Amino acid sequence: MKLKTCLLLLLWTTIALGLRLTQLTAKSPWTDEFSTLVFSLGNSYRTVPLDSVVSLDQLLQPLQINPNAGVAQVIHNLLTESNHPPLYFMLAHWWMQLWSTDSGLVSLWVARSLSAIFGALSIPAIYFLSAFAFRSSLVGLLAAAMMAVSPYGIFLAQEARHYTLAILWVIASFGCLVAATKHIQERTKLPILIVISWIVVNTLGIATHYFFVLTLAVEAVILLFWQYRQRKKAFTAPWGQIYAVALGTAIGGIVWLPIFLQNNSKLTEWIENGDKSSILALLNPIFQALAAWITMLSLLPVEASALPVIIASGLVMISFFVWATPLLKHGLVTNLRQPKTRLITQTFMAIVGSAIAIFFFFTYILGIDLTRGARYNFVYFPAVIILVAASLATYWKNSATKLPTNNWSSGKTAVALIWLMGFISAIAVINNLGYQKYYRPDLFLQLVQKTNPSIPVLVATTHKTHVQTGEMMGIAREFKLAKMPNNPEFLLAHQTQDPATSTAVLQNTVSKKLLPFDLWLVNFYAPVKLDRCALQDLKVPVDGYNYQLYHCQDRVVSNW
Repeated sequence: MKLKTCLLLLLWTTIALGLRLTQLTAKSPWTDEFSTLVFSLGNSYRTVPLDSVVSLDQLLQPLQINPNAGVAQVIHNLLTESNHPPLYFMLAHWWMQLWSTDSGLVSLWVARSLSAIFGALSIPAIYFLSAFAFRSSLVGLLAAAMMAVSPYGIFLAQEARHYTLAILWVIASFGCLVAATKHIQERTKLPILIVISWIVVNTLGIATHYFFVLTLAVEAVILLFWQYRQRKKAFTAPWGQIYAVALGTAIGGIVWLPIFLQNNSKLTEWIENGDKSSILALLNPIFQALAAWITMLSLLPVEASALPVIIASGLVMISFFVWATPLLKHGLVTNLRQPKTRLITQTFMAIVGSAIAIFFFFTYILGIDLTRGARYNFVYFPAVIILVAASLATYWKNSATKLPTNNWSSGKTAVALIWLMGFISAIAVINNLGYQKYYRPDLFLQLVQKTNPSIPVLVATTHKTHVQTGEMMGIAREFKLAKMPNNPEFLLAHQTQDPATSTAVLQNTVSKKLLPFDLWLVNFYAPVKLDRCALQDLKVPVDGYNYQLYHCQDRVVSNW
């Protein structure tokens, strides 16, 4: 690798790390991040009492550093209470034990920084994959540059979750696939080092996130196509080694099957596509998928509070893609026409196309709407960046070439503009103006402070899984950080099949509590029947928290 290439790669990696660490704790953690924190510490949600009033400190106890918990406790609690494999949580446990103090709440910065570092490591990783695949350091550097500022990549990297580690395994697995396709084309044996590496990477990928299996399904589609083309030579080199990889991966992944099958299905109910007959059920997945694709390159402040900013951002993004789409398409066509880049371009186009087809198969045929979670696109995200880089490389190498959009800019200027759009979009995500957090407990805290801060507060919610515990932890953490003189109490009314169970718990709790106090019902999905409390007319929206405020006192006066 030339010195100039090394310096440019270092530059993109430094920019990537700087962006991902900027304002890392400015946004409140959400329920999935609380799961990472609790389980990585070796703690359990089951220590939080249900159906009784708990203090703020009791609710936040699972977020306390636990020096006595080891990796065995992390694995046990995760596999018995959640639905994820343990590799990332084990690494996060060691990371937080390394940097955290022996007491107090776990540091959100420490927890998120691990994901941010893995996200920054994807820059050199995608460089090496792209440079190897296209035999071009230019394509590698452009892929690194685009990955560094991708708003989607930064969104994933600024959460205390396992997706950036999974992306590293995706990149590594794609690298093995590229090597395999080259050996298939040359009909030579796959080196034993690649065989072993591929099996190990795939096994670790599954141990990081079960949806890594979708990446493997995409690779299987590519290999099956190659086998169809060479069906008369299906047992010649390198197919024997590829079959060994498939067998080794199956053995490495099947150990998780019993655990996956016994997972708590309530944690994934949100992704199930209930009503398949409505027009919205048919159209929503398309628009959700389109939104995720767009944000891999561009996401201006479309979630700002000011309407003019939202409109202007939307218009600029539309104009950008109207200009950039034909440019990127023309670049891909150019690669397809060149013998040296045709095969690898077709391979990555097939990766992206197969992944999209699998997502829509799950959504429309199996009723599991994978498009609802933009983060699940990690399974093919690196392939999109590589295709963009390969397309832009054709303009950078031939900067005098007339662009297909007939505009004033040269090829290098066009590349710079696309990168600049990514950089501005990255700033928007960092400042919570794009990929905005669904939960805003900070806004809920402000609302409680403005309402009646002088009397006690009880926050009640219906409880089904630890997701609801995480929602309340978000509120409790904001109060803890604000150092309020009067901290609220909390009630998690567990709900079985009959919502009336939560209603009974709420009535019993309110009847025993000393008056006066404010009762905030937050995401409380059960009938409400209260004799000593009056519903207040308060309609200030708070993201992620549907609430009702009741003033509870001896003499009830309703403002409703």
